[in-house]
Amino acid sequence: MKTIRLLVLTWFILAFGVDEGKSQRVDPSLRNSDFTFALGGDALITRKLSVYKEPKFLELIELIRGADAAFVNLEMLFHDYEPYPMHQSGGTWTRADPALIHDFVWAGFDMVSRANNHTGDYGVEGMRLTTRYVKEAGLVHAGVGESLAEAREAKFLETAKGRVALISMASTFPDHSRAGRTRGDTKPRPGLNPLRYSTVETVTSDQFSEFQAVLEDLDIRFTNPSEDQLRVFGSTFAIGDQRTVVTTPDPVDLEEIAAVVRNAKRLADHVIVTIHAHESGDARSEPAGFLPIFARAMVDAGATMFVGHGPHVLRGIEIYKDKPIFYSLGDFVFQNETLDRLPDENYRALGLASDNHVADFNDARYNMGTTGFPANREIWEAVVAMPRFRDGKLMEVMLQPIDLGFGTEAWERGRPFIAEGELANKILDDLIQRSEPFGTHIEIRNGVGFIRIR
Repeated sequence: MKTIRLLVLTWFILAFGVDEGKSQRVDPSLRNSDFTFALGGDALITRKLSVYKEPKFLELIELIRGADAAFVNLEMLFHDYEPYPMHQSGGTWTRADPALIHDFVWAGFDMVSRANNHTGDYGVEGMRLTTRYVKEAGLVHAGVGESLAEAREAKFLETAKGRVALISMASTFPDHSRAGRTRGDTKPRPGLNPLRYSTVETVTSDQFSEFQAVLEDLDIRFTNPSEDQLRVFGSTFAIGDQRTVVTTPDPVDLEEIAAVVRNAKRLADHVIVTIHAHESGDARSEPAGFLPIFARAMVDAGATMFVGHGPHVLRGIEIYKDKPIFYSLGDFVFQNETLDRLPDENYRALGLASDNHVADFNDARYNMGTTGFPANREIWEAVVAMPRFRDGKLMEVMLQPIDLGFGTEAWERGRPFIAEGELANKILDDLIQRSEPFGTHIEIRNGVGFIRIR
């Protein structure tokens, strides 16, 4: 049998002139050409995208399809309600029809992150079912696994122009969603890749003394790690010149994730490190203090770019050592008001009864659309970032403003369109203002933003 196979292979090579060595090589001209990414923010999908034909929607889809690799944060679970909802969620228990995952493939996306505050909404089974549907759709995904080691792993996309690694984590999550280790005597805990952080609230000396005295009077137990610090209710308070909040990435998590990045850098042409982080500074549009520390450490470890998402608004952009750091790109798809079902806990928290349904929940949660997400214009304004590389070096970043339909009906808003005119300039002006603290200059040309590097 082996002799016959060898004769057939020899005939095929002679007949068609196949050079087995050359057929395995990537065309050098492709590797040396520009490599463009399309990067989206949060994607909470509950309705089909592929049925719509508006020109400004399809123009955006073609932009994504034209990239060499496209990424979005998949903030949705896919199942048919086989699992039960957990006692805690990421805010709303998210779930969509498994068929909708194919709309991301239709739109041109190749890679999705999975670590976010909704990963564990329907427990481990919900996570596993989502993994199954995402894999069947052919999307590269990272950030979850059957153990902490697997959740931390880089996953790889193969393209004609090079290999791309994706490493996903979250700093915002219910604790039951966090993956864990094993010592060999128990099974590891499935879940997401966590980046934990510590928080120290600084108060004046007088405030510190008064606070400590109140705790003692009320017989509330606390600890003193040092003379100028106390810990209570899971928080640390320290004496300082003024009232501040300082957050710092967990050193163990940082180093373990950095090790994954260093490994991925030696196995791929590009490394995307992405985080889901709601935590903010003084405003929702400002990243918490631990995020720039962590993002720069990931670039130092070998990340080609750092992509943040989670707050559902735009945050600034930093160019650090010629690598882009996007602290938040806002939303790409935001359809959290058209979920099919919600668990009893969601309704009862708002005083609703068993004869109330999703629309009633939305009206109660958002006070008939006058508060929360529907009333906040910035939730519905975002960008798709398109960094372009040549020979591994960042050349420029194009920033396409998108409009998700602020002020339209709940069943209409949440789908992205190319933003134009005053709205496009407004979105870019917001991004310019938020990027100034990082020393980033964004130029507006015909309603599109550009960061020139070279």
